Amino acid sequence: MRRSLLALLLALLTGLTGLTAADAAPTSGWTARAEDHPGSVSETDVEVPMSDGTVLRADVRRPADAEGDPVEGRFPVLLTITAYNKSVISGPGAAAIDGDPDFFVKRGYVHVTVDARGTGSSGGDWQAFSARENADSGEIVNWAASPDRPWSNGAVGMHGASYMGISQLFAAGNRPPGLKAIFPQVPAVDTYRDVVASGGALDVGFIPLWMGLVTGTGLIPPAYGPAEPDNALQMYLDRVQGATSFTAPTLLEATLGLNAAFDGPFYAERSPASVLDRIDVPTFLVGGEYDLFQRGTPMVFDSLRQRGVPVKMIFGPWDHLQGSGDGVAEAGHGTLQELQLRWFDHHVRGQADPSLDTDIPPLTYHEIGSGQWFEADQWIGEQRARSFQLSGTSLPGLPGGLVDSDPQPGQSTVAPLPVSGLCTRSTNQWTAGMPNAIGIAQLCHDNRWNDLSGAVFDTEPMTEAMRMRGPINAHLHASTPTGNGMLSVSVSSVAPDGAVNRLTGGWQVLSHRALDESRSRYLDGELIQPFHPFTKDAQRTMEPSEVEPIDVEVFPTAAVIPPGHKLRISVQAFDVPHLLPTVRDLPAALSPVAIHNSPEHPSEITLPVIPATEGTR
Repeated sequence: MRRSLLALLLALLTGLTGLTAADAAPTSGWTARAEDHPGSVSETDVEVPMSDGTVLRADVRRPADAEGDPVEGRFPVLLTITAYNKSVISGPGAAAIDGDPDFFVKRGYVHVTVDARGTGSSGGDWQAFSARENADSGEIVNWAASPDRPWSNGAVGMHGASYMGISQLFAAGNRPPGLKAIFPQVPAVDTYRDVVASGGALDVGFIPLWMGLVTGTGLIPPAYGPAEPDNALQMYLDRVQGATSFTAPTLLEATLGLNAAFDGPFYAERSPASVLDRIDVPTFLVGGEYDLFQRGTPMVFDSLRQRGVPVKMIFGPWDHLQGSGDGVAEAGHGTLQELQLRWFDHHVRGQADPSLDTDIPPLTYHEIGSGQWFEADQWIGEQRARSFQLSGTSLPGLPGGLVDSDPQPGQSTVAPLPVSGLCTRSTNQWTAGMPNAIGIAQLCHDNRWNDLSGAVFDTEPMTEAMRMRGPINAHLHASTPTGNGMLSVSVSSVAPDGAVNRLTGGWQVLSHRALDESRSRYLDGELIQPFHPFTKDAQRTMEPSEVEPIDVEVFPTAAVIPPGHKLRISVQAFDVPHLLPTVRDLPAALSPVAIHNSPEHPSEITLPVIPATEGTR
């Protein structure tokens, strides 16, 4: 029962649900091949020694005959590295998590699941995505590909969502020769900016739950415990040490505004961005428009695509839970496991698939606002920059304007209300989709009430559809009596009846406003994705009441403002329960922020707008 409950919690927090091939069929003529073997057989807690002497543990599932005996011979290997305890994600009550590995095993693959260092049944201390753990990922691939494994033919593919997706990127960055392809679902690119401290404020909705989940699942007794009591005792001691030397200090440091609250070597080491230029294996990505890694997954795709790596991405209307499997069939290319089978059959098994690239384009994405699916070659390509200037003054219930030209001067006050964001799509997104999973997220889909807690600016109703895809920049001139605070920016579509559909959001702590232009992204010479250092050295409070420009990175989306609808930007000072200031910054955050728009201090929003040339699926 305990493992079943943990499995349910794991599914809610990390979105590791999968679909079987029976749930949907691809729109192309391709169909999943039949099973080669009637069954499977598992070996639990197999030792996987690392170069530093630490022993990790793996569960190995092999094809079996009708009598349940392992089929002789060597097979391609599919590998998953997890921090959530392999006995939980494959145990009773968790059959839906990450799909059924027998789908692949019965079709001639060996399936290997390994507990990451310091988690589950593996030895060592957990230091999430440390250099040592990232080196482990390459060594694990080498172990699975080794001729010493009598069941391996030396060709390895990797799959899995979230943590397991990030592990794939680090494994590919090690360039182990046996790794032939990966299939990361909802992975990050930059752990600090994507999720830990978006805009420089602390994620208090997901990160504490996630770190507690890894620590908690590590305390489940391993299968080898009764047979190896000394090893089991050492594992428990390692877990306690990991909690006291990594989890608790990291959370405390960040909360107090110490080193862990700032970007730097600690987060760079733990960000796949550091290895993207070393990844050269075929990569299939799944991302979500309401996912925790809404920002990062498209950036992985973009980077690999620009370098010529064979890469595809499906980007759908999903939160973290949904984007890990549930909705993938909506894209029209088949279910998650069908797609994985097709990808791995071609790139790992070596089975020719001449129609793979014609059936599945590089990018398949959903458009919020129309529900349509579109295809494209690049994430950022044919778009043009379009800017709207803030005009006039926003008062409660009376929005200011967004105009193409001739803005009216104004000054709008954003009150520091610590309930802003509490009932919005942001709440569901930054708790990994838990409200949606239990059926209450729909209560907060209309953002109109939350918008009353800040400054709001609308366009006139659109006369023709305005489509966008990619990141957005909100360039706002602001001042505050305390010299610090946070801007929480939402970009929305306002229906004729007044309903507000939040498309995406962005956040920026004022003292972290320093801009690194060399790492920022521009379109038609206009800034669409600012890059802020977020380092301790770059932090600088504003002079009280001095007006300064603040560029807010609004996370990427794919959306349309239909005819008759208005584009809206709303600005609040909090986004609860997603982000909170550090203890050090909290006093200064409890003061109003003024948004200025005038010839001396213009404020505007710049979007990557798509010309009306692309067709739907």
